[in-house]
Amino acid sequence: MTTLRKPDWAFVLRRPAHFLAFGFGSGLAAHAPGTWGTLAALPLAWLLHRVGVDGALLAALCLPLFVFGVWVCQVAGDALGVHDYGGIVWDEIVAMLLVLSITPFTVTGWALAFGLFRLFDIVKPWPIRWFDLHVYGGFGVMLDDLIAALFAMAVLWLASGAGLV
Repeated sequence: MTTLRKPDWAFVLRRPAHFLAFGFGSGLAAHAPGTWGTLAALPLAWLLHRVGVDGALLAALCLPLFVFGVWVCQVAGDALGVHDYGGIVWDEIVAMLLVLSITPFTVTGWALAFGLFRLFDIVKPWPIRWFDLHVYGGFGVMLDDLIAALFAMAVLWLASGAGLV
């Protein structure tokens, strides 16, 4: 396993899996790469929405993206010699797409979805933190963000029931 000190554009462009794992380059951000990776999901979601992929169809698309992400994150992590390098943000992208699948297509809805997902992904309340610490490889990278997305979706669902979204 090769270990790189700090990935750069050459690393990201070396393999398509690296390019995707690093969120089209957003994971190279010097500060808060997870937040930048989550932001990278927004134009992708907008494009998908424009071609009619939203709601249940977007949620369904997240399943193969998750499975593919297990491989992508494993490949990038192995190349770096680090299990869950912060610049690997494919997990944030897929998780944010899942959250947006139930979010109203409004600036307020998307801002709330973004904030909630980032909150749960950063704070990692139980059981998110447990999975983050105990499940390894590409599956582990993807899983804790999936659970954070489910937490954000639960709060959005409650907020929509209360008429807040």
